[in-house]
Amino acid sequence: MTFSTVVDAQTALINKIESRQARIAIIGLGYVGLPLAIEFGLVGFSVLGIDTNPDKVAQLIEGSSYIKDVESEKVARLVQQLRFSTSTSFEVLADSDIVIICVPTPLSKTKEPDISYILAAAEAIKKHLHSGQLIMLESTTYPGTTDEVLLPIFEETGLKIDQDFFLAFSPERVDPGNPEFHTGNIPKVVGGVTPLSTEVAAKAYNQIISKVHRVSSARVAETTKLLENTFRSVNIGLVNEIAKLCHALEVNVWEVVEAAATKPFGFMPFYPGPGIGGHCIPLDPLYLSWKARMHGFEARFIGLAEEVNSGMPNHVIEIISDSLNKHRKPLNGSKILVLGVAYKRDIDDARESPALEILKKLRQKGSIIAYSDPYIPTLTIEEDHLIESVELDRTVLAYSDAVVIVTDHSDFNYQFIVDHAPLIIDTRNATRHVKGSSSKVIKL
Repeated sequence: MTFSTVVDAQTALINKIESRQARIAIIGLGYVGLPLAIEFGLVGFSVLGIDTNPDKVAQLIEGSSYIKDVESEKVARLVQQLRFSTSTSFEVLADSDIVIICVPTPLSKTKEPDISYILAAAEAIKKHLHSGQLIMLESTTYPGTTDEVLLPIFEETGLKIDQDFFLAFSPERVDPGNPEFHTGNIPKVVGGVTPLSTEVAAKAYNQIISKVHRVSSARVAETTKLLENTFRSVNIGLVNEIAKLCHALEVNVWEVVEAAATKPFGFMPFYPGPGIGGHCIPLDPLYLSWKARMHGFEARFIGLAEEVNSGMPNHVIEIISDSLNKHRKPLNGSKILVLGVAYKRDIDDARESPALEILKKLRQKGSIIAYSDPYIPTLTIEEDHLIESVELDRTVLAYSDAVVIVTDHSDFNYQFIVDHAPLIIDTRNATRHVKGSSSKVIKL
């Protein structure tokens, strides 16, 4: 490999990027991939989205978005302008200059990293890898995945890093339902397997993102993502443990946090809840602790935070049981209505939501369960029990022995809930400004 060969490959691809002539393929059209595809399309790139779900592909072809944060109007406009197309086939990778991997990275049943979706995407790319391509991984994973796993797969083709293709990692930073921050205004961390890969990847993201932060390697970028969510997990675990302590002391934990937050330095408020959910906070720290164990290091903070956070649904069950007991009612046979099953406010995603565990345990203890969520019409409990969201009216509220606020959607009328429910367990402090709540509301 000569210096001129490297310069030629890098320059040719950067020229395509700067002129918006580079063809972009995005594998995985979920909460990360679809917004990214639309951002690239809006600035003039030709984008092809690949997803193995034919229903998603068909919906996008019709110009309709299934993600709340992505407007259908933008999808329809880009489809009409021939700047965004979708497919279930990987054959189109042969004509792509940039390929971005945005596939799920779940945990196995033993809570170990499952990168099978990344490996499947890599094998598909490998079949169509050609000179002049940039491959970027956005899926959250353990440090070393990009250079230890992906690079050897791609170099099996005989093509070489920098000479023929470029490879980098850039962690996704999506916050579903957040109106303030979106793909275009969240700073982007980029780390390549080589310095040249970093520069090419940064140039690509600079086309749609105002601030790109380069780091020295893909491993640094991978670890950065895990630190961000481990920071949240550990601090949520701390405040959840304080919440349990405050409950035992009969102290209002919400008032404690509010008071502590008046300190202008040295404190950042985190808030307790019924548990953690979503595709990042419950999973990402375990990727880091797994990698740590591979190097003989035990990440004790991560393990303790996971233990505390995963135990919060049980704490909620105990509060429900104790509250009902004061009214001479057992859990067995009581009618319990759960409000909100999404993992966070005002979104339609129930992945890893603590509401799932709470509903499952209530059902196992003989409670008659129901839920109401304006964003999630149906829900499966214990893999075989399908229930539908009920309309929240005074009859439903009055009929319930206890109403449990698990997700504090802004669509809920909390004054109405307090007025008509006999007993409320508020795990989110949603009723803090509601009149008449002190006598019937039990806080976390």
